[in-house]
Amino acid sequence: MNLTVEIAKEINKDHVTDEALIIHSLNVSYAMKAMAKHFGEDEEHWEAIGYLHDFDYQEYPEEHLQHTEKELLEAGVSEADVRAILSHGYGIINDVEPVSNMEKSLFAVDELTGIIQACARMRPNGITDLEVSSFMKKFKDKRFAAKCDREIIKKGCEMLGMEVKEVAAICIEGMKPYAAEIGLLGTAAC
Repeated sequence: MNLTVEIAKEINKDHVTDEALIIHSLNVSYAMKAMAKHFGEDEEHWEAIGYLHDFDYQEYPEEHLQHTEKELLEAGVSEADVRAILSHGYGIINDVEPVSNMEKSLFAVDELTGIIQACARMRPNGITDLEVSSFMKKFKDKRFAAKCDREIIKKGCEMLGMEVKEVAAICIEGMKPYAAEIGLLGTAAC
């Protein structure tokens, strides 16, 4: 099966129902779409992987990714795509090392988008005018969005051979067109 965003949303619809987790899935999917564009890859495919990456998290937060492989394979998702999804748990909850640019990107942007979201939520214009310099100030403040693991982000960016600010800039620009959908229009829009 060729994994599309439509198929990913259909697979997720009964497993990811928490609004915050849906927003996170969208954030990661739009960041992944932007990363695919950067690497000249299939944007919709990477977007679908991003959307599906936390398939089992809501139901099994303490056993994340342990209920992903069998279920997604049974749903018709390819072994390569399941492997890509599993790889974002590398060194955290499994030993599936990210090897492709898609896998390395997912590893990096999963946590990165959390900081982008937190940063954008504090701004009058949300993500619409967020500059990477403002993001980097918040990134360096370990107390800000403290649950987002900066070491994982750095490790993922290193795997990609990129600086955090480069990956952040790609993700921010990739998320901007979807500001309304992901609730990042800013405090002035409320």
